[in-house]
Amino acid sequence: MSVLTDPIADFLIRLKNASRAGLSEFTAPYSKIKAEIARILQEEGYVWKYEVINDGKFPEIKVTVKFIDGVPALTDLKRVSKPGRRNYVPAGEIPTVRRGLGISILSTSRGIMTGAKARKTNVGGELLAIVW
Repeated sequence: MSVLTDPIADFLIRLKNASRAGLSEFTAPYSKIKAEIARILQEEGYVWKYEVINDGKFPEIKVTVKFIDGVPALTDLKRVSKPGRRNYVPAGEIPTVRRGLGISILSTSRGIMTGAKARKTNVGGELLAIVW
């Protein structure tokens, strides 16, 4: 097994690949931030559900991908902030994704939240990803 330099990007790419390949679910190594991202994606309607599995040596997160009439709910996503280049945005500059049809995911001082919620609470942070 190789060492991952960007585990969040790995999780997001697993989600993107699973939805494009038509897989109903996928697993990834567990972390708190991945669970929070999965929670946001579930709340926003991009995945059906997620659960943490503690069966083996290391916990995993299992995500059930959402399909509507055979078409994935997730069209595409982009990892914005990377380990080599962090991207921080103030509350007034949080981007709208696809004119409001997508979401942005931020890591703020008040936890992981969507761009709309961060704008509403007037808090900026690290722009992790945009999803549409």
